[in-house]
Amino acid sequence: MAGIHITDIERAINWWRERSPSADGIKPCTEVRALAEVYGQMVYYRESFCDEDSMPARAKAAWLGWYASTPDAPCIAICSTAQGDAVCKGCGRSEDEVQHWPLLTPAEKRLVWRRITMESSAWRFNRYAERARVATGADHPDAAAFADPVPRGAP
Repeated sequence: MAGIHITDIERAINWWRERSPSADGIKPCTEVRALAEVYGQMVYYRESFCDEDSMPARAKAAWLGWYASTPDAPCIAICSTAQGDAVCKGCGRSEDEVQHWPLLTPAEKRLVWRRITMESSAWRFNRYAERARVATGADHPDAAAFADPVPRGAP
């Protein structure tokens, strides 16, 4: 049972607001209303996390809609856990997180994403940031995605 951080609720609200703008400028779409209810309660009770299992069904469906638009895995195809490192230098995940990624729930994956983003020590956030921008988020993106757009020696 993982928690969804309030910043992910905010991101989902903003994503839905952009995706389904209010027709009259006043009444938000159903997804925004569902997420705003959860967000408001989190703010009122000063909670940073919302339990994904007890989240209202409409709010969870809206959050999962936003989640589906985000990259799944932080992998940039430079995995140092295969070389024996406890934490991958490429993405910042632990060996256990890399191995069990397909089994994690969306909220558990977002918690890992939050941690590695806050730490910002993995190469995906500095040395190889351009790979992270190009990657689709799949655990092992197609190598062609990282090829030079202009062949070497071309003017």
